[in-house]
Amino acid sequence: MRIYLISGEDSGDLHTGNLLKAIRLQRPGWEFRGIGGDQMAAQGMALIAHVRDINYMGFAEVLRHLGDIRKLFKQVKSDVEAWKPDAVILTDYPGFNLRIARFFHEKGIPVYYYISPQLWAWKKGRIRHIRSFVKRMLVILPFEEKFYQKEGVEVDFVGHPLLDALADQPPRQPEKGVIALLPGSRKQEIKRMLPVFLEIARQFPALKFVIAGAPSQSAAFYEEIIGDAPVELAMNQTYAVLRRAEAALVTSGTATLETAMLGVPEVVCYRGSNLSYQIGKRLIKVPFISLVNLIVGKKLVEELIQQDMNPQRLQAELRALLTPEKQAALSSGYQELREKLGGAGASATAAEKIISLQESLATS
Repeated sequence: MRIYLISGEDSGDLHTGNLLKAIRLQRPGWEFRGIGGDQMAAQGMALIAHVRDINYMGFAEVLRHLGDIRKLFKQVKSDVEAWKPDAVILTDYPGFNLRIARFFHEKGIPVYYYISPQLWAWKKGRIRHIRSFVKRMLVILPFEEKFYQKEGVEVDFVGHPLLDALADQPPRQPEKGVIALLPGSRKQEIKRMLPVFLEIARQFPALKFVIAGAPSQSAAFYEEIIGDAPVELAMNQTYAVLRRAEAALVTSGTATLETAMLGVPEVVCYRGSNLSYQIGKRLIKVPFISLVNLIVGKKLVEELIQQDMNPQRLQAELRALLTPEKQAALSSGYQELREKLGGAGASATAAEKIISLQESLATS
């Protein structure tokens, strides 16, 4: 069986890598090819493009790279025509994946979508693409199953793969005064977020700030921005950095959920281009930007967005994070979060669903 996969971000690479591992345990003879990162490659997948080269963020950034995106579309289509996969697994990355899904569907190739785009937050109109071109949605947030059922889409809630990724992590051992900085994984967001984080590091000389460098970026890229700022850079060691952190400043995204699941007090931060922010503000229909707050259904972690993501607010929120009262409140809220996400086993459950559906098609 030949399976094509497309993931466009570090978090997607991590979770799809675990999914591939689960599939290979059950079907070692299956072959894998497509777009991904180091985690997917480590599971024997042949990469035609790496996530580090296609990880664009925001409306303005996507517009600037439209030529590259069109080339990638052509590359995928040509590669699929030559390799002739039996199925495709798309992971999140909606700007690309929701468009390429039509191509696979028209070729008669079953499309499985693992980790839903956040259509419940914005661009709900895209649901028609999923209804038309996707055979099965495999969702990781509990409220997403009801959302898709209501829209007439075949869907299974498989649990959150972060619980699998974190299952083997040693217990957290926070060190007094260590602050984790997670400025994101894409070049554009790192360039916006990291300088503000570095300014905070200069304002707190008694604390030790550690940047968790994303695997899709180089140390040289970070070092050019860091300059002589009083911070430590730890490449591709995000979980290790978080385990020793007393608190964290985290760019909005999957990392906010990872931080919470590891029990680290955090402030969620986001600053995009003015164009992206103004467009997003008019389109996004949810009360929070962090997955933590969305899942628990209330404001548990502080969110500093756009103009509020400034040194003065960050300074105040960081001080609050280091108080026993704030840490106790977050610890209680994080426990509620874990309960809502359910138990481990998302990767194995998703793998079993895909194997069952695909083998049923092959024998029908």
